[in-house]
Order: sequence, then structure tokens, then C-alpha cells
Amino acid sequence: MSETNAPARPDPVGLAIIQKQLDYISTRMGWVMTRTARSPIFSQSHDFSCFLTDPQGQVIAQADGIPIHSGGGGFAVRAVLAKAEMISDGDVFLLSDPYVAGGNHLPDWTFVRPVFVDETLCGFACNRAHQSDISGGVAGTYNAGATEIFHEGIRLPVLKLVEKGKVRRDLWDLLLLNTRCPELMDGDLLAMLGSTLVGGQRLAEIARRLGVDVVRSYFEAVLDAGCAALTRAIKTLPAGEYFGEDSSDNNCFEELDVPVKVKLTIKDGELHFDFTGSAPQSKGFKNSSVANTHSAVYLAVAAYFDPSIPRNEGTYRAVGITAPKGTVVNANAPAPMTMNTVFPATEIIFACWKALAAADPVRGCAGWSKVAYPVSSGQRSGETYVMYHWHGSPAGGAVNGRDGFHISGHVTTLGGLTLPNAEEYEHTYPVRLIRQEFRRDSAGPGKYRGGAGIDYEVEMLEPSTLTTRSEGVGALVSYGLEGGGSGAGGDVYIRKNGECADTRLPRYGTFQLPSMRLTLLAGGGGGYGDPLARDPDAVVADVNDGIISKKAAREIYGCVLTENAESIDLPATLALRDTLTSPAG
Repeated sequence: MSETNAPARPDPVGLAIIQKQLDYISTRMGWVMTRTARSPIFSQSHDFSCFLTDPQGQVIAQADGIPIHSGGGGFAVRAVLAKAEMISDGDVFLLSDPYVAGGNHLPDWTFVRPVFVDETLCGFACNRAHQSDISGGVAGTYNAGATEIFHEGIRLPVLKLVEKGKVRRDLWDLLLLNTRCPELMDGDLLAMLGSTLVGGQRLAEIARRLGVDVVRSYFEAVLDAGCAALTRAIKTLPAGEYFGEDSSDNNCFEELDVPVKVKLTIKDGELHFDFTGSAPQSKGFKNSSVANTHSAVYLAVAAYFDPSIPRNEGTYRAVGITAPKGTVVNANAPAPMTMNTVFPATEIIFACWKALAAADPVRGCAGWSKVAYPVSSGQRSGETYVMYHWHGSPAGGAVNGRDGFHISGHVTTLGGLTLPNAEEYEHTYPVRLIRQEFRRDSAGPGKYRGGAGIDYEVEMLEPSTLTTRSEGVGALVSYGLEGGGSGAGGDVYIRKNGECADTRLPRYGTFQLPSMRLTLLAGGGGGYGDPLARDPDAVVADVNDGIISKKAAREIYGCVLTENAESIDLPATLALRDTLTSPAG
């Protein structure tokens, strides 16, 4: 098209309307998925993400799903564009592999549906969803004993699952043969197809109404607007070099320092994150793919800046990433990767947040607690079930002006995973929920305290397989900021029937167990600011809510409560605070 015939640049009002429409389409795709999927991991806990891209595979809109999924979604679509010999109307592609197909990790299967109008490619409607089981060494996908990707389940390159509107039955059967939960997967894959079909239809409607050339110009404007918004925000930070580091103390098999180090360079409205110096790739399944690392960095940036900034791939044109090959942030094949959307993604996010906080701590976020909940699997009514103990999810970190959220899940979801219904769990699985309550004094202290951890106890009524992935056990689970303290670490115990003592489980492993009782202590989030500066009325409320003890109120927060703990003794509190030094300072 000649320049004189090119569509006019979209006006700001029209641009805002289009962005809202695209966001709504992504959200509507999620509604379809939630209401039609078979697995509780989708229908209740929302472990999937829907997004749209332009014809070049750049993400232009995403629903409020799981940000570690969709931030790197463009890698998957661009893999389709690079690998597919022919893309036709009615096709749907499927992929998962992190090495050859732009995937995060193997359980995250991505459906990519091209959208055509008048035989012209207008974009792609996509759904990335974590499957309940994809074969491999352990039911539930998390094989803690994996030392190479071949131990983790079926690897999917770019496949054309639907060709011109017709499902390839041979591939569909192959997928169902490579899962322990074929009945669930059959329904889940149909739900994914349905969600992308609805998204594609809605995107095509906009293109027909406005015209293909006009809507393409809107897509480019959406991406440009995102870039401009983030560039303006970056320019409010002082230019320079800043450093951040977070780490694990194990490789799933032995104690070992596994740091993730980043150097952040802020210059001319751009951010560059350089992970040179990070640990070599790990023996265990905590290695990141390049798509997953980009997702984690984008999540850290999005959470640090104003939430009104668009979350599309244009926004991240202002973000550069150096991820050296052969390290935990960009592992070489055949390193295992199943845990990477949580670890090392969490360490990547924390390292980036610490570097950003060094530039401007006012916008910083204290660390969220690391995950400790395991996965149970077994047989029921002749079918394999996979049960995630999400009711024992960890807590979020505080920010300047707000306490951390309780039981918000791991940081890579930013609260996007929802807790399943407890009664539904007891109906679906052989489990009885005994206790789920806040752990007193687990929240990291601060002017704004972290979220509280959870004391979770369930009875597994039948023999089961338990897979632990308990990075959140121990001390390295969260961090405080600006004088705030870290939250309490977690723990995982079992007590077999007939035994009178608990057995502490290793952080990573797979265990064949009889009926037993599982106790999980989830960690607390980090606090922000000096605990001695916390509003005394907030301390009283926390004591009455069971979040902190009267002892902690006095010794950590310097607050003297009245005898009935209903109010503060202000003169005594002021006098006590004058004598104390913040334990986190």
C-alpha cells in the first residue's frame, strides 16, 4: 500500500476503545475456558492464560490470567510462523517444547489459532494452559527426580492439530495416549479449542467492521502506545547501573548455591537486564527457557511500574535482556525444565525487583513467600486423579502503602491462581480438609507487613503418591524492603496412620504413601518499612485477627495493648518505641 493510501493514524480515543475491545476478547476467551474445561486446575484454579497477537506474533492483548504464561507468548506464535509450512483459515496449532517451539515448560500447552478475514491473516487467538498430566516419570507433571527433559513428559513441537477446520484424529489420539488423565484432557483440549474459536471470531468481527488495513494500523498503534508509556515511566528513574540477586540453596538433589544475578542499566528511557554471572544450569528441573525468562522479567517490570501501562509486547520494546546460554536463565538442551515457571522464575523476578528498588525503593515490592505445597495423585474409580494442595499457598509481599496479601500464591501468578472450593475438593478427591488457618507471626514485619502464611492440614483417605516441590521450606523464602523483615519459612510433614509423630519430608522427592495426614506450613511474605512506624491501630487489628501475637506486637512493633487487646495504650507505646531499634533495620 502506498503512503498516500495508508490508513490514518488512530486517534487517542479510538486507540483506547480498540485496546479495551482486545482486552475484553482475551477475557471472554478465559470465561469460555473456565466454564467448559474438565479439570479443576482450569475450571476452578484458572491455571491458563488467553492472549491475542498481531500477524507478526507480537502480543497485543492478554487477559488477567497467569502473567508467567502470557508475557512470553509471542515466542510461541513466532515459532508457528517460522515452522509452519502453510497457515490456512481454520487451522489450529499446538506446541509446548521450550527448546524448539517457544514454550515455557512442557506442561504448558499453547493453542495458536490464526484469524483470517478475506483471506488475509489478521492475527492469532491463543490459549496457554497447564495440563494436569503429560506422562513422564510422575503423575501430575512435576517429576522431582528428572535430570533431563525426556523424564518430564511428551515434547510437542509446532503441530497442526486442526487443519482447515478438521481435527487431526491421529494427533488427538496420540495426545490422549500420553496422559494418565485422558478423560480430563479430552474435555480440556476441546475447551481450549472453543476459547480460541470465540476469540478468533471476535477478532475477525473487529477486522471486518473496521477493515483489515485499518485494524492492522490500530495494532501497531497499540504496540507503539505501550512502548511510549513504559519509556515515560522509565525516564522517571535515575539513570545508572543497579544490581540485584536472589538465589536457591539446592539443585533438587543436594545443597548448592544457585544464584540469579542481574545488572540493570537504566539509560535513555530503556531498561537492560543482564544476567551474566548467574549460576550454570541445574541438574534438577529448575532451569529456565528463554521464553520463560522473558516472561519473568516482563512480569517484574509490569508489577513495578504503574498498572495502567499496557501489557503488550510493544511495551517491552524498551526492555532488553541478556540471558547467557548454559545458565539457569537460559539452559541448553536437554536440561529439565518443568519447575521453571515457579523456580527459577521467582528468583529472576526477585533479582529484577531488587535492582529496580535500588533505583527507586518507593515503588519496590517486598518478596513473596516461596511455594511449599506438594501434589498428590492416585487412583479413584479406575481413573488417575491429580490434586494440587493449593489451599496451602504462600503469601504476598508488602509494598509502600499496602500490606501483603494472605495466601495469594506464588509470585509468578501475581494472585492470578484462585483457590479451589474446599467442599468440591472433598467431593472430587479422597481427601478431608482438617485445618486451613493463618499462621500467627509468620508475616514479615514492617510499616506495611507481609501477608500471613497458612497452617494447612488434610487427611488423605486412601494410598497416594506425593510429590514435594518445597522450595519454600527454610529461610530463603521472602525478603523485606526498606527496613521490613522477611516472612517465616515453611515446612511439610506427614503422619502415617497409627504413628504418633510427624515426619518432615525432603524439599524435592516422590513418595508412595498409605492413607496419612499431611501438614503444610506455608511461608509469609516480606514486610516494607520500619515495623516501629506501623500504625498502632493496624497492629491492634492484626492481634485481634490472629495475624500477630501480643508478644510480637510489643517486641517487634513496639505497641502496648490494653489488657483486653481492644485498643492501644498510646503513651506507653510511644515511650516503648523510643527505646527500641527495629529488628529488621
